[in-house]
Amino acid sequence: MTTSVQPIPQFYAVIPAGGIGSRLWPLSRAEAPKFLHDLTGSGRSLLRDTWDRLVPLTGPDRIMVVTGRAHRAAVEEQLPDLSDMNIVLESEPRDSSAAIGLAAAILEKREPGVVIGSFAADHVIRGARFFNMAVTEAVAAAQAGYIATIGIRPDEPATGFGYIHAHKELPVNGAPSALEVDSFVEKPDFATAEKYIASGDYLWNAGMFIMKASVMLEELGRTKPALLAGILELAEVWDDKEKRGPVVDRVWPKLEKIAIDYSIAEPAADAGRLVTIPAEFDWDDVGDFASIAKLHSTGHKNDLAILGEGARVLSDASSGIVVTETGRTIALIGVRDIVVVDTGDALLVTTTANAQKVKAVVDALRIAGRDDVL
Repeated sequence: MTTSVQPIPQFYAVIPAGGIGSRLWPLSRAEAPKFLHDLTGSGRSLLRDTWDRLVPLTGPDRIMVVTGRAHRAAVEEQLPDLSDMNIVLESEPRDSSAAIGLAAAILEKREPGVVIGSFAADHVIRGARFFNMAVTEAVAAAQAGYIATIGIRPDEPATGFGYIHAHKELPVNGAPSALEVDSFVEKPDFATAEKYIASGDYLWNAGMFIMKASVMLEELGRTKPALLAGILELAEVWDDKEKRGPVVDRVWPKLEKIAIDYSIAEPAADAGRLVTIPAEFDWDDVGDFASIAKLHSTGHKNDLAILGEGARVLSDASSGIVVTETGRTIALIGVRDIVVVDTGDALLVTTTANAQKVKAVVDALRIAGRDDVL
């Protein structure tokens, strides 16, 4: 017997849909970032998967998407139930503090006391029941005045993720799994990651933050008062379309560019206001092509993941991943852990071990002024 999920009272989800995903070049571009692509073979983009995962917890009218102006049409096409008042358009990227902070200020003005949860548009999550349980506990912790994050129990000493150090249990009504966060740790080297796993006191930082909007704004005022002032000025006029444009053009470009981890999470941890809910679901931030290959792996040594409609790939004793948008015939013979990404105007060939280095190619192209392929 199964029970249907009911929307959580006073809860609003925020989906920051930004970032180019430069380690997924040439598939992910400025005009078509990774959240607009189907990287799992589900037939839906990562953004649509995120929406579908959140709707049972909020209802379709309580999800806000923050994205760039250039992506409005694609976002609205993929999310036809997204209401016009719940799409917030950035004139240029200003990082997660500004994006989530503005959403918090707008929603607090509309609905004082609202609890918001921020969930990236480009992560892969499997295990809906465990996800729902973790979010429900995180909302309960937020109602108690904490800033809550969802930590993922690590199953390997990954070096591509940040870690949360937490082991002290906290008595929070409705959140029996809550742990007090001692600190955030940047991406470690392999030996350090192994020690983290062995200790059992570390979780992967999945970048999901749940809190009262008012608490976020209060914390932002304590750590970044100038940023808060700009956000509040924007929120004050946001629902007035005639006034909004000029204020956005004047204020938004001047907002400090800083990640929410540094403006909110780390200071809140130092102040004892941050808790984490350890979660059991499978999670990946799909940060590079090695991550995508792993998602599609069945554990056999000759696994070759192939993505793309009409893909024409011939393979003999090869493994890795091929992503194609061209329909061109691709033949692989005796190559291990290869990454081939074939698009109309750019071809990438590397290995899964070097997948993180793709960002350096993007940086080099940018310096060379090759915006035509970015």
